Amino acid sequence: MLYAIFCYSCEDVVGAWTSAEDAAVMSRLAIVEQKLAVTGRLGPVARLLPTTTAVTLRKGREVLVIDGPFAETREQLLGFYVVDCDGLEQAIDAARELAMANPGAGAYEIRPIGLYRPVAVRTVLGGAMKRFGA
Repeated sequence: MLYAIFCYSCEDVVGAWTSAEDAAVMSRLAIVEQKLAVTGRLGPVARLLPTTTAVTLRKGREVLVIDGPFAETREQLLGFYVVDCDGLEQAIDAARELAMANPGAGAYEIRPIGLYRPVAVRTVLGGAMKRFGA
């Protein structure tokens, strides 16, 4: 099953890292990513740009587009991984390794992915799709 692992942290802290600090974190994360890739379990990985570049479309009586994500939280969604896992425990293990590679406070939200367009995902993931029958 595919799982999304959403990475939350304080974007002010992460944004204040020096280039060397950022490169060190990315190097540690690359080790975890490589372990997942070698086993054919790593899907798309994205690092989101700052929330200052975001807009939110709110729906209700009328559709309204406003600046920013306006999440009621001290932490922001900074990026995500898509991983192919045999179950929740394996997804938690992957998130645990990512957390150990990434310093400071934050959270990793793990959520199963329901495929609505499996052909599009097959194009992105290639061989990993065979593991869950798509």
